[in-house]
Amino acid sequence: MIRIFLGFGIIFSLIISSINEGINRNETKEVQEIKVIIRSSEKDFQANRYYSALVDDNNTKWFLTEAGIVSFNGERWILHNKNRKVPTVNLKGFAYDVSSYGRELWIATPQGATVATIPVDARTGATTYYTKNSNILSDNVLSLTVGMGALRWFGTDKGVSAFMNRKWLTPAYQRKYPEGLFTDFPITAMATSPDGDSLYVATEGAGIARMFRDKTDAISGASEYAQWGPIEIPSDKVYSIFITPDGTQWFGTDMGAARHTGYVTMEKWTVFNKENGLVDNFVQAIAADKKGNIWFGTKGGISVFDGSSWKSFTANDGLCSNNILCITEDNNGIVWFGTDTGVMSYHNREFIIYR
Repeated sequence: MIRIFLGFGIIFSLIISSINEGINRNETKEVQEIKVIIRSSEKDFQANRYYSALVDDNNTKWFLTEAGIVSFNGERWILHNKNRKVPTVNLKGFAYDVSSYGRELWIATPQGATVATIPVDARTGATTYYTKNSNILSDNVLSLTVGMGALRWFGTDKGVSAFMNRKWLTPAYQRKYPEGLFTDFPITAMATSPDGDSLYVATEGAGIARMFRDKTDAISGASEYAQWGPIEIPSDKVYSIFITPDGTQWFGTDMGAARHTGYVTMEKWTVFNKENGLVDNFVQAIAADKKGNIWFGTKGGISVFDGSSWKSFTANDGLCSNNILCITEDNNGIVWFGTDTGVMSYHNREFIIYR
């Protein structure tokens, strides 16, 4: 049943039925109401594709879009395109950091790794690290992440560079894993362990690389470089990584998701796909909320796992798109989703779509 109301936005009340695990079809179904609100946002820019997201300490939401860097403070959307030192096109990813310089964004670009002081306006200080002014392996930075303390990681088309205490660490893995590995199997995502010293690197075809500071511990995948395996991962094409505070590793692939718990590499793997919970097997984004739920953004919608049961949402339930590109949770427990047709949030059984 769909009810349409006019007011601040258009509200669709969608009645979604879900059956608890283990009950028969003839037993009573648990029915919950999911509201979908469409809000028209007055913005001075056009962007449809929101492909990376993060939240800063002030609860401002930041997104990478085809129009550039966009922020939303809960009241106003801003396109940050006034600083000539901060690239605005072909951005690959970003990370939030707090250093002695204040609150910062690290941005992965084809011209290097740019660090810009928030609020990223016309007068913001910004520096780009590239091969001519630093020891980064390549100008083409595909992904980056910030570890605990002063450790920062940069995934390039020639390998991974590490920067710590204003010094570049010399890679110690190049004989075993030459730059050709990362040319043939590009880096798609990165995430650090809770202590920040270990890095997990997703690749498109060589599985997962696992590194400790400037040393590569091992790499999985069905290639000549594989050293970590055989592990129970559904595909060597990995597109998303999420590490929970207790160290549990989640990997999203084009054929499902894998969970690894504990510290024994070859044990305690679990695979999830459409047969046992996921709405779609191509997992492009993974995040967790404060309640411990794990959210999966796929090419076919959203799935959420509470540790024992699953729920899923698609365009039939009111989503602005099934193609979920990024997920993050803000400081108020609201989960945000970037898609190829806009951005939306979820809280207390209510989706809000911003257009």
